[in-house]
Amino acid sequence: MANLRTAVDSQFWDQPISSSQTLEGCAYSIPGDPFPLEVTRASKALRVQQLSVLGNGFPLGTIPSFSPTSTKDLGSFSLQSLFLKLATSNSWLGLIGQFRPKKLISSIKGEFTNADEFEWPAFKDVAKHVFDKSIYSLGLFSQISLSSSSVLLSTERHGDKRRPRYKMMLWHELPDHDITLEAAWPGLFLDHKGKYWDVPESISLDMSSLPSESGFQYRIGVHKNGGHPQPVNTLNGEVPCALMPGLCAKAAFSYEKRKDFWRQKDKVDDTAVKTDKGKVWHLSYDMRLREPHAAISGIIGGTSAAWFGGSESSPSTESHVDRDTSIGTKKRSPLNADLFGSVCYTFQHGRFAKLYGDLTRVDARLDICSASAVAKRVFNILRRSSFSNADNPLSSPKLSLILQQQIAGPIMVRVDSKFSLGSSSGKRGPHVEDLICSLSYSLRLLRSGKVVAWYSPKRKEGMVELRLFEF
Repeated sequence: MANLRTAVDSQFWDQPISSSQTLEGCAYSIPGDPFPLEVTRASKALRVQQLSVLGNGFPLGTIPSFSPTSTKDLGSFSLQSLFLKLATSNSWLGLIGQFRPKKLISSIKGEFTNADEFEWPAFKDVAKHVFDKSIYSLGLFSQISLSSSSVLLSTERHGDKRRPRYKMMLWHELPDHDITLEAAWPGLFLDHKGKYWDVPESISLDMSSLPSESGFQYRIGVHKNGGHPQPVNTLNGEVPCALMPGLCAKAAFSYEKRKDFWRQKDKVDDTAVKTDKGKVWHLSYDMRLREPHAAISGIIGGTSAAWFGGSESSPSTESHVDRDTSIGTKKRSPLNADLFGSVCYTFQHGRFAKLYGDLTRVDARLDICSASAVAKRVFNILRRSSFSNADNPLSSPKLSLILQQQIAGPIMVRVDSKFSLGSSSGKRGPHVEDLICSLSYSLRLLRSGKVVAWYSPKRKEGMVELRLFEF
């Protein structure tokens, strides 16, 4: 079933989204934006751990990825590899390297093309392009695990960027809660339009309750933004209000309920096939996809937030705004509260255990990201008011569809799409907002793990990941 916790996590600053823009392999969604597609949720495995496993199945241990850059000559294609990994019983250290071959190949080709007919380019001219730092990136990652806590420290430097990235994360487990402290300089965020933003300083402290049998959960947190956000790989854009400087205290609660219309429980006889040598058991390629079923689930929740400082219209803030970057006319309210909700229907045929035709799955989820924005839009329509808040992306319900189909054995194709059921951003009527295609290879030995290659036409990026217990 599609993960309904996306609705809750998207209200905070710690909703990780898979991204090839960083060596860490993830960015973060922006609170107040529509819920992201389910497939964009970052893997539960850290990027160093992913490359350690994926490197065994790729030539020379290099993993391909695509991501736009600020300069076109660098190209979108890149290769990543794990150069170093040191591990002990409670800690590890990893070094990730990235190489963009397009600029190097084009530069060397240009040297040969411009050379005289009987004269080869000088070695130093070729070496100059090989040692061009703009085509390389390095990232150092370390983790220390204690009895109930874990600390992650990382830094990465991209040759085409002026400043490095630093990040610190602390997880602490309590009997009924999880506490997360996270700081990044800068923090990378992705808005609903597919644009990236760098926030010079992003610090958050969050406490969330563990899932309960009743379905009730809550979260409280404090977040601080420092410095003016800057667009990444673009020259213009309107800065999202949630990324402007200031201190925010936020609380959220949710209540989730699930009901099966029917479900075929996994039995030993269902996976056994009679042969001349006796019975052979075919286990599901993914233990979380082993039971055919039809089910419905729903979640309803609310959020409240209080902002302190960081007024968008202050002279000090406007003085740091680039010429092509606007702060917009929308004001950030110091106090706000809202409701949200999602309803999801899931149908699955097959147990994903046979070689062919043993898995067809459809997930349909309707999201109300902001009850107040939807109510305001309906009220204006009933009044036939000339004022419209169609530019507010939260004012239209969103329909997310996930289609999954087994191709052969552990290979599966998946298409995630999101539709807006109303007019928004200059588009009239229902329309497609986002689409991501992916191909996965399930690893039966991991019980619920798979190698996923995905591509987003909207973001013009894609990558290969190792994902665990996704459903």
